[in-house]
Amino acid sequence: MSRRWILVTGGAGFIGSNIVAELCARDDYDIAVCDRLRSAESGKWRNIAKQPIADFVAPEAMFAWLDERQGEVEAIIHMGAISSTTEPDADLIIHNNFSLSKALWAWCAKHETRLIYASSAATYGDGALGFDDADDEASLKALRPLNAYGWSKALFDIHARRQADRGFAPPQWAGLKFFNVYGPNEYHKGSMRSVVHQVWPAASKGETVSLFRSHRPDYADGGQLRDFVYVRDCASVAVWLLTAPNVSGVFNLGTGQARSFKDLATAVFKVAGQEPRLSYIDTPAVIRDKYQYFTQARMDRLVAAGYGKPFTSLEDGVSDYVLGYLATEEAYR
Repeated sequence: MSRRWILVTGGAGFIGSNIVAELCARDDYDIAVCDRLRSAESGKWRNIAKQPIADFVAPEAMFAWLDERQGEVEAIIHMGAISSTTEPDADLIIHNNFSLSKALWAWCAKHETRLIYASSAATYGDGALGFDDADDEASLKALRPLNAYGWSKALFDIHARRQADRGFAPPQWAGLKFFNVYGPNEYHKGSMRSVVHQVWPAASKGETVSLFRSHRPDYADGGQLRDFVYVRDCASVAVWLLTAPNVSGVFNLGTGQARSFKDLATAVFKVAGQEPRLSYIDTPAVIRDKYQYFTQARMDRLVAAGYGKPFTSLEDGVSDYVLGYLATEEAYR
């Protein structure tokens, strides 16, 4: 009997490792991870240390690995990317997030392998055009991202739609526009970690937590709004797509409910059994003119496509993350 593989690129990263955990729990496939672990001290390897993966593939060996398993790889879940919105090397961003993704698309289309990939809410830029995930080419081309990361993701969404419209596409393809994701296994991300993880050490001790001051009169300090989505929900959607092979397109992945950073920090204090203590600092000048004050995913299309599981509320997600991971001796999923 031939093996049934799923390859998860970026599978040792934050969202990717949570998808790997979901897939390994189901035990339907052999799971291979393609990633770079970097230094052992970074702890990134711990993100997958609990999971019985069947293979680990270096990025430079990925296409050779795939070619050796033609007909056995049922899907590629492509989470590998330069995900920092402040990465200064635009050449590196475009190579990793656009050129490599195009090569994976071509391989999947040629070998009739399904492709699920990470897009981003950063494609929406300042949100002036709203957060409607219409995925026709004209709508995708109208978006104006604020940074090179968002631009690279928008380019691939356009490429995917254009190629699909021309009849050169994987049998199933789906891009997921992740909004503000938080949860276990983000610890290696440095300054790109969620606010939950960043404020937990101080909040757990009842110490003061600093949030960004508002530089707009229509928003209170700490009142900037984001669609915070728990990483378990992101993994759930990605794995659900494997059970819905007729669903293709670019979809938002948030909760559909914007909440403030003050709400988020207050929830962390509450779980810690502490009274909220908040102060406010100026948003750094280098990002101030690119700072989003509101994001909220429209989730109609994903629901219409058949995804019916409710999304985790902010308070429930923070509670699960803190009590199940951050406040324990074993923080990894």
